Amino acid sequence: MNAHRIRNGELPVLKSMDDSEGPSEFYFLEQGDPNKVVSAIVELCTEIIPEAFSFDPMRDVQVLTPMHKGLVGTTHLNQVLQNALNPNPVMVETTGTTFKLGDKVMHLKNNYQKDVFNGDIGTINAVDIKEQLFSVDYYGRTVNYDFTETDEVSLAYAISVHKSQGSEYPAVIVPIMVQHYVLLQRNLLYTAITRGKNLVIIIGTKKALTIALKNDMPKKRLSGLAYRLMQN
Repeated sequence: MNAHRIRNGELPVLKSMDDSEGPSEFYFLEQGDPNKVVSAIVELCTEIIPEAFSFDPMRDVQVLTPMHKGLVGTTHLNQVLQNALNPNPVMVETTGTTFKLGDKVMHLKNNYQKDVFNGDIGTINAVDIKEQLFSVDYYGRTVNYDFTETDEVSLAYAISVHKSQGSEYPAVIVPIMVQHYVLLQRNLLYTAITRGKNLVIIIGTKKALTIALKNDMPKKRLSGLAYRLMQN
């Protein structure tokens, strides 16, 4: 219902998590402070969702955010969620990123030799410091990486909405903030919430939601296609 409302530019029906009417599959948490949004996302992943909905935070919950930069961007959220969800001390140190045994990771570009592709999400299931190798389990299939190939993967506790296209997850958490102004678009919001199969939680402000709903400009493409067809 809310997906259709968003597609039509209408504000979704917003239900808070402390609503006494019983469980729902779509919630909205009003919060305008980016630091508190980050804290709320951590609490949702580590406590609330596993306890209330019995979802595994590593396997079933996916955070989707419009941007990479900022407090509620993928880079910072991945660092925070890695610390909260994966205490494993075995790690691979690379430039700008630390990967740990047990981390949730995403492959970033098609690699036909390894038979793994852009957007595939897996779990680091082995690290060999001596041989400088680590392995990732993708849907039951293990792919090996040399430490020099860490640029082919990234942490995937939080990913961009763009990277989530074509995928589904049992539960999604979507921060929508005015700080995301450049990327607040109706089609992006629609894509984000339709990735959730059983549970969607939006956290942010109604102002940001309204901005996204009103911004339907990406739908209008000035390709000149009609003119070119008439020329032929």
